Amino acid sequence: MSSSEESVRGGEERARNEVSVRLTAGDAELTVDPAHGCRISSLRIGSTELLRQGERYGCFPMVPWCGRTGYGQFRNGDVSHQLPLNSPPHAIHGTGRDTAWRTAHADKAQAAFYYDLAEPWPYEGRVTQTFELTEDTLTLGLAVETYGNSFPAQAGWHPWFHRSLGGRDAELSFDAAWQEERGEDHLPTGRRIDPVPGPWDDCFGMPDGVDVKLTWPEQLELTVKSRSEWVVIYDEQAEAVCVEPQSGPPNGLNTAPRLVTPIDPLEITTTWSWARL
Repeated sequence: MSSSEESVRGGEERARNEVSVRLTAGDAELTVDPAHGCRISSLRIGSTELLRQGERYGCFPMVPWCGRTGYGQFRNGDVSHQLPLNSPPHAIHGTGRDTAWRTAHADKAQAAFYYDLAEPWPYEGRVTQTFELTEDTLTLGLAVETYGNSFPAQAGWHPWFHRSLGGRDAELSFDAAWQEERGEDHLPTGRRIDPVPGPWDDCFGMPDGVDVKLTWPEQLELTVKSRSEWVVIYDEQAEAVCVEPQSGPPNGLNTAPRLVTPIDPLEITTTWSWARL
């Protein structure tokens, strides 16, 4: 084994040993697990846990692509790439959620983490995720940088909010300009339609920025905002509701590529704010 390979493997081993980081502000408490995809494993407001628990749940980053990349295939200029089909027949949700991240900084209410892009993603670069907690808000940030070659990428978040709190189901409220029509292969057809009633596993367009409200009657109201115009709503499971702000639509590596260059990284933020009812 070469010295460079030993260094990479040593870094991976250290990342796998990263411990969970807990942030607090007032009665809000956030736990981040960098060793398991840098996902939020818990968000508690007082004694109330907002996120579904389990190794697949919480809230994970979607990076360097969001949702489904059709049949795992995308192009960068005249170069074609094939990604592993982790949700056949497609590749879904990126590689960041399956990667051990490193802690760059952590204090009482702020933290930052990173990992270096590697196979099966075909380009070198670095992904950074930041967290800032206050008594009534959580601000998340993702950035994708390249070490050399430019490449298309996406970034976003996949939170699994509990459908029910205190025995009352969450009510969803949002005003989208359009809904991406979904084909039988679960990919957008390219046609924009008027939003239709749920249940959804669908992408919506909000040109003025993502703004979605979750209300658990007599419990809590939570608003998800982002300057991005894209959000996926998923509420087909009985246990959870997902509100997923992201930098582009599903299959966007092919249909709406955002190029990451040495002087132009991809950056996206989202803020969750809450109030007791």
